[in-house]
Amino acid sequence: MKDVVGHYASGYEDIRLKTGVGRLELARVRELMERFLPPPPAVVFDVGGGTGIHAFWLASKGYEAHLLDVVPLHIETAREARADVSGARLAEAVVGDARMLPWPDAAADGVLLFGPLYHLTGRDERLRALREGRRVLKRGGVLLAAGISRFASALDGVREGYLADPAFAAIVEGDLTDGQHRNPTGKPEYFMDTFFHRPDDLRAEIAEAPFEVVAVLGIEGPGWLRRDFDAWWADPALRERLLQLARRLETEPSLLGLSAHLLAVARKT
Repeated sequence: MKDVVGHYASGYEDIRLKTGVGRLELARVRELMERFLPPPPAVVFDVGGGTGIHAFWLASKGYEAHLLDVVPLHIETAREARADVSGARLAEAVVGDARMLPWPDAAADGVLLFGPLYHLTGRDERLRALREGRRVLKRGGVLLAAGISRFASALDGVREGYLADPAFAAIVEGDLTDGQHRNPTGKPEYFMDTFFHRPDDLRAEIAEAPFEVVAVLGIEGPGWLRRDFDAWWADPALRERLLQLARRLETEPSLLGLSAHLLAVARKT
C-alpha cells in the first residue's frame, strides 16, 4: 500500500472526477448508484473512497455514509471538509485497509469498492477485500465494485499518442498479456502499478467471494475517447448523447471493455 499512498500524495484524486473525462465517469457512477443501491437512509460503506466525492454525495441524498481510505491525506481532506456544499455530513471518515475493515458483521446495506480491486494487484488480495465487503454487508445488501478495463491503456495510448513511446507500448503489452499494469518510467500519466480486469474475470472474482452477480456494466462507454471531450461536455445536447450512448451500451458484451472502467453489481445472498 506504500506505493498507493505515495501516488496519491499530490492530492490529485480530489479533482480527478471533476475535470476532463472524469466527469463522464462521475455522472455515470452516480446514476448507477441511484439505480442499484437500496434507498436512503440505508447505511453505505465507501471503501477506498478517496476524499469522499461519492460518500458526500450519498450523504446529501439522505444515506448514512461511512468513508474509509488507505491514504491519510484523503481522509484528512474529507475530515477538513466536514460537510459538502449542501451541508451533508459523513457518519465517519477513517484510515483503513479494504482487506481488514473495522466494521462489524452485517452492518451495511451497501458497500462501494471503487478503487481497491485495481490497486490490489494480487488475486488473493482482491478476494480478501471482496470477502470483507461481504462480511460487513447485511443479507440482501448490495456491492458495487469497480475495475479498470484490461484494454484501457491500449485505448488511451491511441487517444493520447502515448503508444508512440516504446516504453508505453511495452506497458500495454503487459496489460494485454496478464492485466498486470506496471510503469517503470516514473511518468505519472502512465499511471501506477495496478491490475486491469477483463469483464468476465471481474465477474468470476466477485462470484467466488461469493456474491450473486447481478451485472457487469461498462461505465463510460466510448465517450471518453473523444479528443475534444471538454467541448462536447460543455454542450448540454452533446453531453446527453454521450451519456445516452454509455447507457445504451452498458450491457453489450462485445463492447464492455471499451469503457475505461467496469462496474460490477452484486448481492449478498
